[in-house]
Amino acid sequence: MIQKEWKVRAGFVGFGEVNTPREFIDNRCRVAADELKKRGIELVETAPVSDDPQGLQAQRAVEELSKGDFDALVVCVAGWIPTWAVMKVIEPFKHKPMLLWGLSGWRENGHFVTTADQAGTTALRAPMTEQGYNFKYLVNLKDSAPRYDEAAAYLRAASATAMMHHVLIGMNGYRDMRLYGTLYDGNLLKNKIGAEIEHFELLEIADIIKDIPQSEIDALADKIRNNWNFVRAPKEGTVENSVRLSLAFQRKIKERGYDAFSFCDVDGVKKLLKFAPAGALTLLHDEMDIPSVPENDSYGAVTQLIMKYLTGKSPAYMEFYEFTAKSALMGVPDYVPASAVDGKITVMPNAFGSFGEGLLNVSKVKTGEVTIVRLAQVGGELVVHAALGTAKTPETWEEAGWAPPAPQLPSIEVEFNYHADEFIKNVMAQHYIVTYGNNMELIENYCAINGLKLIK
Repeated sequence: MIQKEWKVRAGFVGFGEVNTPREFIDNRCRVAADELKKRGIELVETAPVSDDPQGLQAQRAVEELSKGDFDALVVCVAGWIPTWAVMKVIEPFKHKPMLLWGLSGWRENGHFVTTADQAGTTALRAPMTEQGYNFKYLVNLKDSAPRYDEAAAYLRAASATAMMHHVLIGMNGYRDMRLYGTLYDGNLLKNKIGAEIEHFELLEIADIIKDIPQSEIDALADKIRNNWNFVRAPKEGTVENSVRLSLAFQRKIKERGYDAFSFCDVDGVKKLLKFAPAGALTLLHDEMDIPSVPENDSYGAVTQLIMKYLTGKSPAYMEFYEFTAKSALMGVPDYVPASAVDGKITVMPNAFGSFGEGLLNVSKVKTGEVTIVRLAQVGGELVVHAALGTAKTPETWEEAGWAPPAPQLPSIEVEFNYHADEFIKNVMAQHYIVTYGNNMELIENYCAINGLKLIK
């Protein structure tokens, strides 16, 4: 299995006019670069460039930047700079996203001092647009805090973009329950996002299960009996079924180097293996940091990976059960990853309808500010629908159909700051990806870089 290294990398080059005292350019570019590093950005740096008549500084910058590996280029303008000197540096990297970032002056001896930073950036914005550069224009405002966090958020989105062009998603089966919302256009997905989906059959998993040593199954079964909170004792073999399936999935994931995973749940595992796979996926998340979503949810899996690379954490999926005027009741009838669990993982042996007993994850879910998001296809184009909300613990409720006593499914009530109809009118599917915190700026940057329409 090839492990894909995930880091946020950017090139960094500063600019200032040849007649401006060099220390004014160097020192402020140095501060800006160091602040990005404090925010987890790895930089490939070159010394600031001025407009020397021979263009030697620009040539030097291109040579030094070309030796590095980075996903976006920071064009840090610390003073007036003739446009040609900047273009000479950035044109070889035109295929990469760029941050056109204008710094600001400072106060000294009771008055304000400027090197005309925004003369440089305003001279650049329109030409860069006309020449087709993919960039964000960011200006530090006079007498306001420098916009380091905004700069870092854009660079995270650029690195997420780069990572998504190297991902492989494992998909056990295809189109669970004949759903339409989980289908995908492979050419569109590859072209706009870069992700590849690889399908494999449940028979492969059944064959792997046959070869798993009983000693390995027993050891892991004992481990989860000790580590998980069981609401009641399971039937004989229930824990072992979950362990076998989880180990088989894990072996397939490691063998192929999958970055995310989805599977045929109702028409696959439950129908053919005769038990619910929730315990197996709960265990998989205990053992591996990999996003997963059931029911062959293609765009759901892609959304999870995008959000993982934007936030640094593997997010959970949830589905909608009810709406109120101001909120959405979201839950899962199977499992949540440990990253979303508040407290200890809690499981309940239970069965739904005609399916045999499995280990249903009934853990309490974390609350707080959340961003819920989904990639979808509308009119032949990919779009992103995202919303902010506050996740709260819902009232006691149950889903009809579970063997009594019915479980309290892992769930949250997401309160919007507007009428729920505003969200409902754009809803794209039953599954949405739940991330904690306000991640809207990251999503906005990602959509801008990749030419995706953002609906919010």
